[in-house]
Amino acid sequence: MPKNILVIESSHNGANSLSRKVTAETLAQLQAKYPGSAVTTRDLDKNPLPHLTGEVIAAFYTPADNRTPALQEAIKLSDIVTDELLAADIIVIGAPMWNFNIPSVLKAWVDHVARAGRTFMYSATGPVGLAKGKTAYLALSRAGVYTDGPMKQMDFHDTYLRSVLGFLGITDVHAIVAEGAAMGADGAKNAIASAEQQLVAAIQKAA
Repeated sequence: MPKNILVIESSHNGANSLSRKVTAETLAQLQAKYPGSAVTTRDLDKNPLPHLTGEVIAAFYTPADNRTPALQEAIKLSDIVTDELLAADIIVIGAPMWNFNIPSVLKAWVDHVARAGRTFMYSATGPVGLAKGKTAYLALSRAGVYTDGPMKQMDFHDTYLRSVLGFLGITDVHAIVAEGAAMGADGAKNAIASAEQQLVAAIQKAA
């Protein structure tokens, strides 16, 4: 059955980007599994979202019917990217590790889609995600190795994305990690080979 697939790119390295290579292969595998799927791509390098301002935050907490024209304009981009997320059946997020975390352009996207009343709500028992029933694939790249060993404690990359997606109700999350790319002459080659194996396993698990 065709799916609505949302692809989020955040690398600034263009054709040299390892995370973009993993994203492209992930999308190709998904399109092969779900022929006829609709794909929406949001490239945060080419079209970065602005960081939140006081005006945008004020618009978040002002009922739509009460927003001034200025507040309506301020929230327009956030509404667009939030609608994209909610319309998707599958989300593919490409993210290189920068300083142990995600690029700031991707964090800005998170800030725009983490919306009380739209993608999550607070109940008497705590927060409840409203973006349920979706599958996410994280196409991650790293110069070093963080899934195991002494640097594992510095991984705020996979762990952050899983946490924020889970908060929004997206708990079916598969990380495809190309790491160790800068470690030795064959680092990038080995990283891609490992990511391809992870991807095959993840796609096989998909419904």
